[in-house]
Amino acid sequence: MSSDDQYFLDQLSAIPNDVKRHSQDVVEFINRHIEWVALNLREGLSTSPWIPESHRPSPPRRAIPLPRSRPTWFERVQAWLYKNKVLTAVVCLTVGGTVVYIYHRQRYYGKKRRARRASNGARKEVVVIGGSSNEPIAKSLSFDLVRRGFIVYTVVNSREEEQTIRNEKCEDIRPLYLDIVDKMSAQMAISDFRRTLESPRQAFPGASPHNLHLAGVIMIPDTSYPSGPVETTMLDAWHDALNVKVLGTIATLQALLPIIGAYKSRILVLTPSIIPSLSPPFHGIESSVIAAIEAFTQSLRGEIGAIGVDVLQLKLGTFDCSAVGGRRQVATLNAPRAEALSWSPVARATYGGNYYASSSVVGMRTGVGALAQRACGSHLRELHVAVFDALTQRRPRRIWRVGQGSVAYDLVGRWMPERVVGWMLGLQRVPREELGEGMEVEWERVEEAGR
Repeated sequence: MSSDDQYFLDQLSAIPNDVKRHSQDVVEFINRHIEWVALNLREGLSTSPWIPESHRPSPPRRAIPLPRSRPTWFERVQAWLYKNKVLTAVVCLTVGGTVVYIYHRQRYYGKKRRARRASNGARKEVVVIGGSSNEPIAKSLSFDLVRRGFIVYTVVNSREEEQTIRNEKCEDIRPLYLDIVDKMSAQMAISDFRRTLESPRQAFPGASPHNLHLAGVIMIPDTSYPSGPVETTMLDAWHDALNVKVLGTIATLQALLPIIGAYKSRILVLTPSIIPSLSPPFHGIESSVIAAIEAFTQSLRGEIGAIGVDVLQLKLGTFDCSAVGGRRQVATLNAPRAEALSWSPVARATYGGNYYASSSVVGMRTGVGALAQRACGSHLRELHVAVFDALTQRRPRRIWRVGQGSVAYDLVGRWMPERVVGWMLGLQRVPREELGEGMEVEWERVEEAGR
């Protein structure tokens, strides 16, 4: 049988199905038409006056639409949520994220944090704090560590500082006199401190003796830095900053490294992060000092990390130190006008406007400078908790960012173009005609330019 014959037979076999389908369509059409005619005929006869009322057919029944009920409050809310899906999703995510953040924050800061104690209940964990004893952050951190059960030794470089620590009249805050200039004196002080840690002691008569344990060393370099153009900054200011803040930190850690290695203690280096992240003009000393300390910290981490000593860096943002002496620091650094008046007329014309503008913006962001009284920082409790966790966690992270602006300005300085950062600081180009020799510039005009 050929393919044409097969095709013909298939067409013939499909004819009964087509006839059946078309027949059903015709029957359904006729039925609908007859029903429509009968309905209209019955309706017409039921209303005809010439037919006796007893013989009239009853009118056809029609579906009466039910009155639509008023939507309930739940139905209206459901309809609005269905209509505004995007807005609903955004609100749910925002509210849910806020609730989760508040819950975890309260749980994190509400957790009880206390230092380990000896079997007889006495204090055994020791922390050494190096840096300026007059720093508000160092002072607040010392009292908080004592409250949590630590014994705090504060490194002092003079007898006056030692007497200041003793005047606090706190038994668990003790001075550790360490003259880093005199090597022999420093070695003797470290030997005495080591004997103090290794000597058994009794908390009270009859108690079992226990030994102290060095939990960590916290380095807090001085946070006050001179500012100004490189052209007008004296070399003595650079020398003092590098000698005291960089070399002082290195010398203190170098003297304590034998004890740190013996007890596998942790080293915490606290540094400001906002100005080093932005590297603004007129803050070359601070940017250079912090960069040197960070490079030293990273190198030291690689050296002693192999022997089980963790070196951690805490990058600090802005903190509210008004309750622990922050106003003293503000009063010391709140003098950009007096600083600029000591410059030559040419220097004032060249740098005055931008110096005042950047000092104002940086002061508002960091809590120091001309507008420091407007700055609001994080509570010092955030720093206290971060330091405790860095000292006690089993596997702490290497870099901690604590305080308001520590994360945001790090991202700004890393990803924002330099011109955008300069615009944020209010920097402007100085016209060439204002750079003439011997030009006297009034400071009131410089202030207006800085605004």
